[in-house]
Amino acid sequence: MPAFPKTQDSASSELPMMPESEGSPSPTIRIVREPRVYLVGRQTVDETELERFLNDHEVSTWVTDTEVGGEKLVETAGRLCYMSFARPRPGGNRAYISHLLEVGHGSVLEHAVYNLILTGVSRAMTHELVRHRAGFGYSQLSQRFVDESEAEFVEPDVIAEDPELHAVWLEAISACQDAYRRLAEALMERFAQIPDRTLRRKRAREAARSVLPNATETKIFVTGNARALRHFIEMRGDAAADAEIRKVALAVLGVLRAESPHLFGDYQVIDLPEGGQAVTTEHRKV
Repeated sequence: MPAFPKTQDSASSELPMMPESEGSPSPTIRIVREPRVYLVGRQTVDETELERFLNDHEVSTWVTDTEVGGEKLVETAGRLCYMSFARPRPGGNRAYISHLLEVGHGSVLEHAVYNLILTGVSRAMTHELVRHRAGFGYSQLSQRFVDESEAEFVEPDVIAEDPELHAVWLEAISACQDAYRRLAEALMERFAQIPDRTLRRKRAREAARSVLPNATETKIFVTGNARALRHFIEMRGDAAADAEIRKVALAVLGVLRAESPHLFGDYQVIDLPEGGQAVTTEHRKV
């Protein structure tokens, strides 16, 4: 099976800008070509409370063989639906969750929740990402509060691979960044009469950001349950998906499959004839 793309070490570089406009303060454009995914939150199980529940219902002999909190909670929720604690299937947690995926009992997957931070991604990508609403929560870097004068930019692989296209892209990015810097500086002077410095910066940056391109790098905190994350991986890891969000979906899958193999281990990564990779599974839309 093809290996997952390396996602924890994002490829970035600093390249010379096209001829600078007068007043441009920096000679480089910082380019990012790979996303990073950080798993910053995972669930834990209150074993005392779970044991109390099992004792109250005279099924205290039930045990599961997974130490992953999300996987244990999914199995607990599934068994509660049918009170099947006293009659566990052979094969442990892996077999139990595999059966859930096979029969499409996806609602119990919503009890497993993961917290991710994505960096090295473009605003274009997050515009698509936040369309996934059910089962997700988002907190994204604010361009009103954060100065983008030294922002990084995400270059599509198909452009980076072609020197002529790369030159066109770099010229456009350079012009946008230079315009942002000049606008932000001029607007700070225009709003000098505003006594609150924080409000002054917000007013300047909210207007100046209008010239920033979709390629501007951003950071976003994502919380999703396992069912929602599976749907995201299937939709955005598909061969027909946008190239950047497909790369992100593969990176998210790599992290989650290592964390919770019983919930995400059914996916296969395939190489595409035109380059890049995609994901497939027998258990779509659980």
